[in-house]
Amino acid sequence: MPDAERTRWWQGLRRTRDRVEAGWRRLVGLRVSEEFWDLLEETLYQADVGPATVEALLARMHERVREERPLSEEALQHLMRGELLNLLPADASDPWALPPDRPQVWVVLGVNGSGKTTSVGKLAGRFHQRGHRVLMGAADTFRAAAAEQLAGWARRVDVPILQQGPGADPAAVAFDTVQAAVSRRMDLAIIDTAGRLHTKAPLMQELGKIVKVLDRAHPGAPHETLLVLDATMGQNALRQAELFQGVGATGIILTKLDGTAKGGMVLAIHRELGLPVQWIGLGEQAEDLEPFRREAFVDSLMGRGR
Repeated sequence: MPDAERTRWWQGLRRTRDRVEAGWRRLVGLRVSEEFWDLLEETLYQADVGPATVEALLARMHERVREERPLSEEALQHLMRGELLNLLPADASDPWALPPDRPQVWVVLGVNGSGKTTSVGKLAGRFHQRGHRVLMGAADTFRAAAAEQLAGWARRVDVPILQQGPGADPAAVAFDTVQAAVSRRMDLAIIDTAGRLHTKAPLMQELGKIVKVLDRAHPGAPHETLLVLDATMGQNALRQAELFQGVGATGIILTKLDGTAKGGMVLAIHRELGLPVQWIGLGEQAEDLEPFRREAFVDSLMGRGR
């Protein structure tokens, strides 16, 4: 991993790492006892790993400790690192590579304020930097500020955008975006969608309509349906994700991870939702949207590999 990317991971997970390291310091010198397990459980809860995932992780740690009888703090940390890694999917071999079926069509979902539109702009810029031809579609037509924000990102990252006037049919904008991507021989089309509250039935119906329309524009689309979650929401973000699964979310973009001590929610997202965290927001700049790296996440979380 490049040094700059490693530094972003280290800095981005600082708040969560500080909380976990504080927990480990309290465990130093304790023999494996009821007090030890209580403190370990408390540490995991403080990192917002979530009840079900904490329970599963502690059960595995109990089993490993009985089998291997680690005699040092280092050995215990090694066991913990292994169990954390086991909760997460393997990294993509090359997250910047795109399948041969072009254009790839990605739809981005999420509630207002989660960082959805910003994530679309950052993703487009990052793929453009790597030589891919990218088009953005502004299908969040219910909120004029969303189209303006995405247009700002288009100028900032030098990526073209397709947009229509306020109140335009979002499905029509999505359809036109894909048709334009096909005719212009683009590699990737990324479509921003409306971000009203996920409990609003018309929004979910509109998202379902967009997904169906895209397949008519380009058979097989969308190839990815990415749900943006705000890491500062912690376990509440998981409840949002459960409701969005009805429109076929395939992966997660987790934003604002640098602004929270709740980074442990990454573990719960994968274990409880079965959705991979594919992209992580670690800062405000365009380059601070990173592909998820399993080992970098766990090592940064535990204070290893600086």
